[in-house]
Amino acid sequence: MTGHADGADPVAIDERAAAALLPARPARGHKGTFGKLLVIAGSLDYAGAALLVCRAAGRAGAGLVTLAVPESLQPLFAAKVEEATTMALPEDDVEEVDPEPALAKVLDHDHDALVVGPGLRASLATGDLVRGILAVEGDPDPAPAVVDAEALRSLASEDGWWEGIRRRAVLTPHTGEFVRLRVASGVEAGADGDLIDDDAARAVAAADAARAWGQVVVLKGARTVVAAPDGSTAVAPFENPALASGGTGDVLAGTIGALLAQGLRPYDAARLGVHLHGAAGEAVRHRIGDAGLLASDLPLEIALARRRLQERADREARGRRIGFGAHGDGDAAAPADGWTEPAAGGAAGDA
Repeated sequence: MTGHADGADPVAIDERAAAALLPARPARGHKGTFGKLLVIAGSLDYAGAALLVCRAAGRAGAGLVTLAVPESLQPLFAAKVEEATTMALPEDDVEEVDPEPALAKVLDHDHDALVVGPGLRASLATGDLVRGILAVEGDPDPAPAVVDAEALRSLASEDGWWEGIRRRAVLTPHTGEFVRLRVASGVEAGADGDLIDDDAARAVAAADAARAWGQVVVLKGARTVVAAPDGSTAVAPFENPALASGGTGDVLAGTIGALLAQGLRPYDAARLGVHLHGAAGEAVRHRIGDAGLLASDLPLEIALARRRLQERADREARGRRIGFGAHGDGDAAAPADGWTEPAAGGAAGDA
């Protein structure tokens, strides 16, 4: 069952729905089996964003994570990441990527999914690189991407920005980024109503944006909304002030990216990632209260939340095998992709 923006309420991303989305984890799998994620993130001022993405991706089950950074910063990041590898992007100045050769290196890298944007340095060169990565000229079947933070802000600087995106993408804006993207789409600021406290307005706006942009949209905040281009909408049950802490959005981006790399379709990866992130936040809140959560507290909790979902899925599978129907606290989510191939030159038809 899926929710639609034509008047039906969004579907809850409850525990049962999330468990139904878990990717397979074969006992004889290896690193390559569980997906290769390429992360384009980080700068000298925002090194933590890139590190959080990589750590979250590993805890969410990605087999291999590679962090791509400007070549002058590679020694710094290589000394900080342990499980991830690093890749140097060519520069035309210190910390400033040279968009054309950097794009060629990204497109030549073997990956199953990307995360683009967290902690990137704001510049014209960054914008050119982001747009080139998302346009993927000449690749008939590009890997899907999570688009977050500075990548979203770069896109919002151009009217009609969505028309150049050829990848299947999950856009993860917080409210401010969402408003800027909407304004660049011709929607007047404030026209969507209260996007902080009005859950109905948030769901309608996210669904309308997903249809207009032809991509999955994650509108972050209390009761995060996930919307797909076909009108399917879902909402997470979590309202957690402890998550109002720098870097928690980077953890969400890495989690969704890892699920894309493991083969989930964008709408499924977004819903499962939002649930895992919210459940992890609730676990930390239960221990320490409404304040004091650090983004670095979340990745291990994401792995534990995934384990709990897998245990539930296994129990329900055993129940079905002995002839009893599954019992739970919500309807299992349909495995809708929520994305259609965009027509040439146009659109298809997020702490």
